[in-house]
Amino acid sequence: MAYTETETKGWLQRLGESFGGIAAGLVLIALTTWLLWWNEGRTFKTAGAIGEAELVTHDVHDISRLDPSLEGKVIHATSKADTRDVLSDSLFGVQANAISLRREAEYYQWEEHEHSETRKKLGGGEETVRTYTYSKNWVSSPIDSGTFRDPAYRDSNSVLANIDDSTLWAGTVTFGAYTLPDFLKHSIGGELPLTLDSPDLQNISGIVPAERVHVSGSTIYLGTNPGSPQIGDVRVTFTQTPPAEVSIIAQVIRNTFEPFTASNGYTFSRLTMGAAGMAKMFESARSSNNTIAWILRAVGLIMAVIGLRLVFKPLSVLADVIPILGTIVEGGAGVVAFVLGLAWSLIVIAVAWVRFRPLVAGGLIAAAVILLALSYIRGKKAAA
Repeated sequence: MAYTETETKGWLQRLGESFGGIAAGLVLIALTTWLLWWNEGRTFKTAGAIGEAELVTHDVHDISRLDPSLEGKVIHATSKADTRDVLSDSLFGVQANAISLRREAEYYQWEEHEHSETRKKLGGGEETVRTYTYSKNWVSSPIDSGTFRDPAYRDSNSVLANIDDSTLWAGTVTFGAYTLPDFLKHSIGGELPLTLDSPDLQNISGIVPAERVHVSGSTIYLGTNPGSPQIGDVRVTFTQTPPAEVSIIAQVIRNTFEPFTASNGYTFSRLTMGAAGMAKMFESARSSNNTIAWILRAVGLIMAVIGLRLVFKPLSVLADVIPILGTIVEGGAGVVAFVLGLAWSLIVIAVAWVRFRPLVAGGLIAAAVILLALSYIRGKKAAA
């Protein structure tokens, strides 16, 4: 059964809230400006560090012995990341000879889902109907059902045991004759399910009755029946990162490595699973840098548009005295917010690049001016 709540706001209340949102919009635009500026500097300096590292990197084919001539040099090499360490999860008595041992817990809980529908009313008021539905699902952390809106489901969740997620790392991971530092060790992927062979469940049995602990494959199930989960049941899954062949680019320091520090202060290092050539790894690094740059530019644009929409919100609320008029104004404000947000984003990016690439900056400024001109012309036509 669905549970519904209805909230009604008057025109004056909505108008007051919209004016209050102007401050939030201005803060969001300020944050957008900082994000876009920082991102362009980060992108340029990261690209510079990658290019500088590529110029000084040596391709080393054999690292089976320590080579004093490599001291302080940036190298590219491929070898097996290996370890003799046996990792042990003390709570469940699970062990593995692996680079990492990860424990992840899930809980069978009631989840609340909210769907809202807002209707404008003549005179500028607004009515919002919120519908709440509930379903049982496996989730990554216990859910506080004390905040559920439907009293019938409130305080309906419990957990048999609260199990923290954890990741154990091998203390020593070798790479030929060298040892991988943490920043490279933690970049090793290839996690696989860990088959649990006779784990020592003495510690967990002191928390959960032994008859409610079930082991299957890579999972330890805490509950009465794994085939019929009940609210409060917990399942704990174990994965391991086994030794594997990797390729790295890093600076040699004695018998280990550290990131290469470029002249601009930015650092660079890279680990790729499997045998990967030096050129391919640098190409991948540049591609990742560009991808991050475009993602953050898109995030900045979205933040700018949202901020401007908050600034323009009072206009549509004022016009909502006649709902259809308010809808038209809101749509027009949305278009203007997008155009101005895009123009502002281009201007910030252009100014950020003036110091580094004046020609690119000039093109961006020209595009921003064109957008502003089009927005002005559109406004004039609308006024006419």
